[in-house]
Amino acid sequence: MTLLTIREATRKDAELIADLSRQTFYETFAPDNRKEDMDQFMNEVFSKQELMKEPGSKNNIFLLAFAEDRPAGYVRMRKFNNPPSLGNDPAMEIARLYAIKEFIGKGVGAALMQQCIDISVNLKMKFIWLGVWEKNHRAISFYEKWGFEKFGETEFILGSDIQTDWLMRKKLF
Repeated sequence: MTLLTIREATRKDAELIADLSRQTFYETFAPDNRKEDMDQFMNEVFSKQELMKEPGSKNNIFLLAFAEDRPAGYVRMRKFNNPPSLGNDPAMEIARLYAIKEFIGKGVGAALMQQCIDISVNLKMKFIWLGVWEKNHRAISFYEKWGFEKFGETEFILGSDIQTDWLMRKKLF
């Protein structure tokens, strides 16, 4: 494995994060969804302009992973966005955790996940949680290996397709 480094992103990284977001989302989900639904989502919800607004905005934490000097993945964490079923316990959401296709299985996801857990523990969060598409078995398996368990479901709308995401959490304290 090449040298992997992770750093917190700033507003200056907005274009890189937007590009990584669009690339990794499309690589991950296009093979299993209708082109029309992917195109609609990418153009309306996941546009570069919308994604560039996220870094540096309140309650967002972005981390970037680099293999040598090449972007390899990223994570977006959000504070104070808990689903009602999680209650009022302090919790951190992993809103997105993606590795570029060529880096999947090479430790990028694990390194990013460890950073998410470390940050959440340092912020005294009781839980860390996320939503994952019920058909994304590889991701579900990854999260289960990290000690996450399903605690609910929610809808995710991809174009005109209403999908089911599992809500998964890991107790930290």
